[in-house]
Amino acid sequence: MKAVTMPRYGGPEDLVLSELPDPKVAPGEVLVRVVAAGVNPVDWKLAAGGLDPLMVTHFPLIPGWDVAGVVERNGLDSTEFAPGDEVFGYIRKDSAECGGYAEKVSVPVRMLARRPRALDWAQSGGLPLAGLTALQAADRVGVGAGDTVLVHAAAGGVGSLATQLAVARGARVIGTAGPANHAFLRGLGAEPVAYGPGLADRVRELAPDGVDAALDFVGGEALDASLALLGSPARLASIADHRAAALGGHYVWVRPDGAGLAALAALADAGRLTVPVERVLPLAEAAEAWRLSAGGHTRGKLVLSVGEDRPAR
Repeated sequence: MKAVTMPRYGGPEDLVLSELPDPKVAPGEVLVRVVAAGVNPVDWKLAAGGLDPLMVTHFPLIPGWDVAGVVERNGLDSTEFAPGDEVFGYIRKDSAECGGYAEKVSVPVRMLARRPRALDWAQSGGLPLAGLTALQAADRVGVGAGDTVLVHAAAGGVGSLATQLAVARGARVIGTAGPANHAFLRGLGAEPVAYGPGLADRVRELAPDGVDAALDFVGGEALDASLALLGSPARLASIADHRAAALGGHYVWVRPDGAGLAALAALADAGRLTVPVERVLPLAEAAEAWRLSAGGHTRGKLVLSVGEDRPAR
């Protein structure tokens, strides 16, 4: 199979399109033929050694934790899916080695769900990590009907999904973004505000009593503004700033969760959640996808097109 690999920690210039044997499929796993693989900032951060204190990494490394594809065969005692089933998943295992930037990947069934039929392959491949991050952050602070929720970086890959989830739950959403993305946020059901100095004052112009919950996908000044606007720090969740937990809020590190993926798929199929995709690139252009991701100005998701949608053999 073809796969994008790295021989050691490094950057996009170190990515190599390689030919490798098909993965082994352990008990409790299925072999997935990948159609689309989502690109996330954690991919290139891990490859640069940023997670070395937390995770064992084996080389050559195949990056990527987001996939959408077709089940090709089952491992022992893996009855949840059958060959030909279309699935998607956040496939983070206990160590990093065999990721989703490949034509095939073996995946524990607990990390998969049937992909949403309302989304195309690229959208399905871009949903798992960002969608679960948004879902778990919203759950951690109990976002619900009647809440006023501040979402930072609301036009980004995670923020755009968090915005839609909060709106679907009946919350009022105030979302931070640059002026070029304000119309986009209104289309998602949010009230946009510009980020930067004076953010708390601008939010108070829309919500004089502050906000009920805050979802921080930026860190730094965004965290400080959230604390100034919240009645209780217990309703602050951040994925970008470790200070959140020490200050009484929550620092969220997304976990694989098949049930959560199924819930996201149900929302998508009900027309209440979509996945904005900035660009789809071929597998061989993974390095360019990383450069775009590191630039920090994409609206929605970057996705690699890996294979074709064809019946499993």
